[in-house]
Amino acid sequence: MREDWKNHLINAGAEFEEDDLLHYGNPERERRMAVNGEVICDLSHRGLLEVRGDDATDFLQGQFGNDIRAVDHQHGQLSSYASPKGRAYAVFRVLRTADGYLLEMPADRVDPVAKRLQMFVLRANVIIEHAGDSRIHFGFSGPDAEKELQNALGICPESPEDVAEKYGVTVVRVPGLHPRFELFGELDAMRKAWDSLNVHAAPVGPRDWSLLDILAGVPTVVEETTEMFVPQMLNLHALGAISFDKGCYPGQEVVARMHYLGKLKKRMFRLAIHTQTPPQPGSPVFQADGNPDQSDGQIVAAELHPDGLYSALAVVQIAAAESDLHWGTPDGPKAQVVELPYAVPEGA
Repeated sequence: MREDWKNHLINAGAEFEEDDLLHYGNPERERRMAVNGEVICDLSHRGLLEVRGDDATDFLQGQFGNDIRAVDHQHGQLSSYASPKGRAYAVFRVLRTADGYLLEMPADRVDPVAKRLQMFVLRANVIIEHAGDSRIHFGFSGPDAEKELQNALGICPESPEDVAEKYGVTVVRVPGLHPRFELFGELDAMRKAWDSLNVHAAPVGPRDWSLLDILAGVPTVVEETTEMFVPQMLNLHALGAISFDKGCYPGQEVVARMHYLGKLKKRMFRLAIHTQTPPQPGSPVFQADGNPDQSDGQIVAAELHPDGLYSALAVVQIAAAESDLHWGTPDGPKAQVVELPYAVPEGA
């Protein structure tokens, strides 16, 4: 994290452990505010990768699972990067920049994605570089977030993945329990935007923003779950994050075969887990009385909810999700299926 931005957050009350922002002094209250009120959240724990150059569009079109040509200065998109076997290395948001694209993803995915993309550049006019030090990145969410954003910046994207820019700040609307936005820009512009929005919002830590992702049913892939799931298992087809007619890319045959010929046996569900132990990504989910040597699913992400349970996203066998589920072992903490905020097609 940039030292000048870190000092700005400390002045706002942030508490750090080295460079990791933890919270603003009252994690329980911040958690309640994230679900019920206006909150502002630094997103420096998320990684940014910039891909630019004359050939950037054609290059990324041949690598990612969504149609990069649909990304412009008014529209972003969710997308994924998969192995030749169709298993996702990463899920990320793509935004247009002046001369290329910005990819926003978990910080532990930036180096692996950059390294893999670099393998395929060959003679293409493409530059791939980290962008976390050149751009500040924070989130804003809440029932009145639209009004507050309009008052502060004079812009407010209307629908998820819509993008607007003003005063050097790029704003993308993202799915959320309430109107929710992510903001990107250089230090001075972002410091002014933060101070304007912070007047009517509570600053919260990164885990609270992750909780809002879970409540919105937006998946993530981290080191523990890399290459574990086909994109459809993460409901990316339900989120408009897969293009089935864009042409070839790594894993395309597997994704297309599942779409046109197959039927999903696993997909992502939202769970409420009765435990005080944080469920880790990749940890197992079982149906009651299931085989302890063969799990029925895996945790994608989990965060503590203000109701005292852990809210989680998990990829689970669809047949198993119709029975009682447990986390960790077949007789472990109960995991209740909770309705997602969007419909998932029965097919793939």
